[in-house]
Formats: sequence, C-alpha cells, structure tokens
Amino acid sequence: MKQPPYLVRPPTAILTRGFDPRLSVGSARPAVFRSSTYVFSSPEAAERSFAIALGKIHPAAGEGPELIYSRLSHPNAEILEDQIVPLEPEAVSAAVFNSGMAAIATIFFTLGGPDTSFVYTTPVYGGTQHLITQILEPFGMRGLPAPAGDSAAIERSIAEARHLRLVFIETPANPTLRMTDIQQAVAAARRRPDPPLVVIDNTVLGPCFQHPLRLGADLVVYSATKYLAGFSDMLAGVALAGDAELISRLRGARALFGNILQPDECWLLDGRLPTVHLRMNRQSKNAQHIAEKLVQHPRVSRVLYPSLFDDPCQIAIRDRQCNYPGAIFSLDLKGGRPAAFEFLRSLRIARDAVSLGGVESLACHPRTTTHSEMTEAQLVAAGIGDSLVRISIGVEDWRDLLRDFEQALERV
Repeated sequence: MKQPPYLVRPPTAILTRGFDPRLSVGSARPAVFRSSTYVFSSPEAAERSFAIALGKIHPAAGEGPELIYSRLSHPNAEILEDQIVPLEPEAVSAAVFNSGMAAIATIFFTLGGPDTSFVYTTPVYGGTQHLITQILEPFGMRGLPAPAGDSAAIERSIAEARHLRLVFIETPANPTLRMTDIQQAVAAARRRPDPPLVVIDNTVLGPCFQHPLRLGADLVVYSATKYLAGFSDMLAGVALAGDAELISRLRGARALFGNILQPDECWLLDGRLPTVHLRMNRQSKNAQHIAEKLVQHPRVSRVLYPSLFDDPCQIAIRDRQCNYPGAIFSLDLKGGRPAAFEFLRSLRIARDAVSLGGVESLACHPRTTTHSEMTEAQLVAAGIGDSLVRISIGVEDWRDLLRDFEQALERV
C-alpha cells in the first residue's frame, strides 16, 4: 500500500498505514473480507501471483501480487500485517497465525528440520515445552535446554551444539520472570561459522517494554492472544522480523499448514492495536504497585517481579533491555500447595484461570496447569514449586486488587 510521503511515529502508523478506504467503499476503518477465493484481473496476473506464491520469482519492489485464496493470504491479514509492524522497532514485515503456538510451530518446522538441533531456555511456556518433547524431538529435531538467565550455560550450549539452526529464548521466562541476555545470546550465535537464527518469545513484556530485534534477534514471536488482543476473547499469533525474506518463508509454510489467522480475527486484532500501549502501561503500573506491597506480606516468601530483582546479573539485564517491569508477577507463598490453592479459591476480583495479558486480572497455579507438562526434575530446576502462583494484572483499580490479594492471603 502507498504510504504517506513523510515519516510518522508508531502510534500514528498503526492507524494510517496498510489500509486504503477507497478499496472499502470509503469506510474509515477496514471492513471484514470473508471471501475464500479472489478474481484475477487477467490470466497473466494469475500466472504471476502463483509464481510469487510458489517462490519461483520474487515480487518487484513495492509490488503487491493479486490475492489467490484465503489459506495463502487475504485482505484482512495483509492490513493487519502492515499495521502491526510499527509496534516492533526494526521490523519490516510480519506474518499472522491463528494462535501463538501455530506461530512457534511454524517457525520450528520452517527453519529447523530432521537431524538438526536448537537451543532453548527453560522454563518455557508449557505449550512450547509440549511441542518440543512430543512433536519436535520425535520428528528428529534435538532440543538443548539451557537455564534462563544463565549466560555461560547458554553460550556453551550454542558453541557446542551440532547442526544448530535455532536459538529460542523466552524472556522473561514464564512464570519465574527470569531474564535472559538477548545481546549475549546473539553474540554467541554470531560467533559460530554457521550462525543459527535467534528467535525471542516476547509475549510477557510485549512490544511496549522490550524490543528484541533492536537487540540483534532475527525473529520475535508473540502469542497475540495475550497483550496484543488484550480482552481474552480470541486466539492469534504474530512473527515479525527485520528481514522480509524470512517472513516470506514463514508465510509459505503457513499456506501449507493452513494456520493463517481468519478474517474476522484479523479485523478484531487490528482494532486492538491502537490501545496496546495504553493498556500495557496501565497494567504495568498496577502490577508494580501491587508487587511492591505484597513483598512485605508475612504469608509471602518472595515475589518474582523485575522491579524486585536482587541478583546483580538479573538487574543488569533488566536495566539494559527492558523499559518497564510489565504486568506479570509470581507469588511464592508460605505453606506449599494447600496455601496456593486456598489463595486461588479465596480470590474475589482476580479469576483463577490460565493465560495472561487481558484487561481482567487472572491467577493460576503453574505447577499443576500451564507447566504440568514438565517433569519433576525440570520443575525443581526451574524453581516452579507447589507454592508458586502466577498473577497477570489487568486494568482494574490497583487498590481494589491489592485488597483482594490481601484478603485471600489472610485465609491461607
């Protein structure tokens, strides 16, 4: 799409690029296009569109090939992919998927392969862990775990791995909030004669508070279900990169897997983008107020939250690569699993539910829910104990939430 002849800042670009009202009967905002197939302007245009879609030729600079079929792409996906790019500094292209796991799986299958390996940080989101152990490793892709935040172990794994294709980092780690130094991991990857691609799952801090591409990463992936969508009412995933060819490869695999985000969901997500910064800033401020109060509570052993780090290495990483601490924290309660369950049972405002990033506050017990795929040894090594509760803070008044958490703690 033709862009304005002047540069604009991201909040403006999100609302102005990638959409021409003249193509939607003058509608000020994008309409929903539910078509499955599209009419070509000519047989020559159809031939060229298929040649580009199959990778036989590359589109010319600024060329937008005609649409073919909605499994490959559709107007709402193209609009969303264009408008979401400004959220991630250094990104030039994006691909949208029907869930965060669809995006992650497509990345692994497109960029990895049998008899290759990948390094990944632990703990990692339970769905990703399940993908690694149940699908990727039986498929012939060897996963090499390294503790989140342990730069020496990560560098060693990257240096020693054979046929290494990917380094997959989730930072901060879910649910321990342990941070991994992106720049150090990128530097270790670049020292190899066959540098692997570095992929960052940036879901927890989102595009507002951490910018992996600016730190040297090749790809950043989001469960857009979380903060990007923000209302716990849809599933979506996004991958962004500073290399358009890399995104083109993912789109090609997406067309085969059929996991593109559908038009209605693209339309919904596109409408949420202008408020991402507004929501995330409110949620982060709420979380910081609450976490820094609860750390003093007698029934709380510790609060895992970036502004409360006491490890000098973690503080250094936080200060170097994050703008704000975000809206997720974990409470380690005194009293083990009974205490954690009683706390969850006693909540009145926050809800006992998995997921995160919505405008409503949610709490869950990771050991028995989101991370229950992990073995006992992995849970212990990651510091995910029976007494740990993960909390995602919403946009409610923080004083009401604090009172809710305090009354639930009194019942423990």
